[in-house]
Amino acid sequence: MTRYDDDTERTFAALPPAQGRGFAQTWWGRAWLQALEDAALDNAQVKTGRRLARAGAVGAVSVRPGRITAVVQDRDRTAHRADVLLEQLSDAQWDRFVDMAIERSGHVAALLDRDMPPHLVEDAANAGIDLLPGMGDLEPECDCGAWDHCGHTAALCYQVARLLDQDPFVLLLMRGRAEGAVLDALQTYGSAPAEEAASRPEGVDAAEAYAAGHLLPPLPAPPGLGQGPGAPPSLDTETAPPPGVDPSALAVLASQTAAEAHRLLAEALRSGHDRRAAGTEPTVAQDAVRLAAEDAGPDVLDRLAKGSGRTREALDAAVRAWGLGGAAALLVLEEEWAVEGDALARARGALESAWEEDERPSLRARANRWSVVGAPHQLRLDRDGRWWPYRREHGRWVPVGGATQDPATALASAALATGDEL
Repeated sequence: MTRYDDDTERTFAALPPAQGRGFAQTWWGRAWLQALEDAALDNAQVKTGRRLARAGAVGAVSVRPGRITAVVQDRDRTAHRADVLLEQLSDAQWDRFVDMAIERSGHVAALLDRDMPPHLVEDAANAGIDLLPGMGDLEPECDCGAWDHCGHTAALCYQVARLLDQDPFVLLLMRGRAEGAVLDALQTYGSAPAEEAASRPEGVDAAEAYAAGHLLPPLPAPPGLGQGPGAPPSLDTETAPPPGVDPSALAVLASQTAAEAHRLLAEALRSGHDRRAAGTEPTVAQDAVRLAAEDAGPDVLDRLAKGSGRTREALDAAVRAWGLGGAAALLVLEEEWAVEGDALARARGALESAWEEDERPSLRARANRWSVVGAPHQLRLDRDGRWWPYRREHGRWVPVGGATQDPATALASAALATGDEL
């Protein structure tokens, strides 16, 4: 039940415990919680707040422009007043919001249906209006004395996420306008005479925009490169995952995304990066091997094998190849091609000159693969003229070393891997 104290404050009765359910079902409710979880310096306090909110320890919530307030009880029943502050929009921003909303009738209809579609938020952001909070926008105040988010302010934020699910006008009130004021403004602007609406200029005059170009701030300096990739957020939400969602697989993806982002940033900051050609994007099958090459559990490996059309044994061999030479080594493992013309002549020349005639091993050729007769060793030629050593294990050829221009060196690597002598 909601009580209206005046036009700019709403008080929501304490909600029952949230056992067995997530705190945010809507995308904007989850975005609200993301702003909390991204900014909190102590993840343990966020978890404490989630437990308090789930247990029903948050009292009635007061919502007014720029501030939400509630009394939160610790497990020992000690009560604390918790406040979270959010910057209000200026009058000019509200005017732009109303102008933006009435330009698309779907925005007004969505708000009336207590919905906040992503395109409404995106259009508002393009107009310089941030409706949803970002990292650091939720400023905590609590009488427990904490200077950052504590369990009490985190619990308040989790409870407010449930209120936002029910009514996005709660967010608009925090940003400075009550529901009635927003709807009145939309109705007033939306009912303007057609000729007046038609006379309004659309967009920004090009001459004015160009003249104001010198007022734009300079581009920020490139970001600094940390010692390593950042730690992905914890997926421990104390709730069962939705159907079809595998937390362990998500953890691998998050960790790999952070590592890949760190690698790409390191390359972008390297001198001369703008003069180097862009690399080719890996295929789905190649990317599955890249992910499997990291510390992935057996369940994740099974999913990667199935998703890339491989058996687990084939994926294991692919991972070994990836570790020896990345995508190039993987191509040699899985591609068989006919060596013809100049490529065949160069291959034969390399094989003939690699050994003395009386020391040359007996080789049987098939496509780009030369197998040693009577031994579990093989040479594979890639399209760049390099030789890769292979050996036979449990009925399957697997790579055992990196590429070399000398077939004798490659074959010695294959023999060394099995402890044999050529």
